[in-house]
Amino acid sequence: MKPTISSSLHIQPDKIKLPPRFPFSISSSRGVSPSFQRLHWHRALEINWISSGSGIYVINGKEYHFEQGDLFLIDSQDLHRAYEGKNLEMVIVMFEPALLGAEQRYDHDILMPFRHTGREFPNRISHKHPSASLLGEYIKDMFREFELVQPSYISAIRGLLLLFLTEINRRFRAEQGDSGRVSAKHLEQIREVIQKMDSSLAEPWTLNQLAGLVHLSPSRFSALFSQIAGTSPMNYLVQLRLEYAVSLLEQEGLSILEIAESCGFRNLSNFNRLFLHHVGISPSALRRRLRGGNEGENLKTVK
Repeated sequence: MKPTISSSLHIQPDKIKLPPRFPFSISSSRGVSPSFQRLHWHRALEINWISSGSGIYVINGKEYHFEQGDLFLIDSQDLHRAYEGKNLEMVIVMFEPALLGAEQRYDHDILMPFRHTGREFPNRISHKHPSASLLGEYIKDMFREFELVQPSYISAIRGLLLLFLTEINRRFRAEQGDSGRVSAKHLEQIREVIQKMDSSLAEPWTLNQLAGLVHLSPSRFSALFSQIAGTSPMNYLVQLRLEYAVSLLEQEGLSILEIAESCGFRNLSNFNRLFLHHVGISPSALRRRLRGGNEGENLKTVK
């Protein structure tokens, strides 16, 4: 089951803002929001605990099927995207490394599970591992402290997070790296192309032009991009453009033709056709719905 497209779509969903005083957040999510089905990255460190259901994660070009009780560690700058399967619910922890700055003075290895994911530590921790249930309890306890906001809750959360990371440091360090991990050079190349796409959506990009940005042949670039992003470069570009179009449809002052052109669609009929195919509703009907109209169409996720 895919989530429906919503008004929370952003063209750059990688900007995670955490309070400077306590750079930590924990929240629950049903399904995966459309913005996080896009390939994205952020500076904050991330922990996902699958409380129910199933789905797929793609992290640095490697695909993981997950189910209830699994955990994921996502380092800053890891390229990742997620898709829900059936009845997915997850708890998402985000925090800045500075949260544990004092501890890092005395224990340089405390953040190793993030810094060395895919090499010495796994991105995915299976629910079948003997430590998985204990790690899940730490997550639930952090969530409880975060919601109750009792005296010294910040210290309690930091302590639980340290216990969580200590358990991973002790139980999950691998002797050999993950041979399926995409090289840092290739990740940076694809990141560079995606940033260029994001910042220049109106540009009439071709596959040759995108490949030329990172000095690769079109065939090699397309294969590498598909491995990391889970879809072809041109299809990913269409996703970006349509997500941006949805955000513009919420605003006043732009006609549908102007929106199509600003998103890189040179032909209005082509824009309408792709929008209807990917989103499940026409641009004009979606605009009416966003403005409070009552349309009968069902929305689909941009895909």
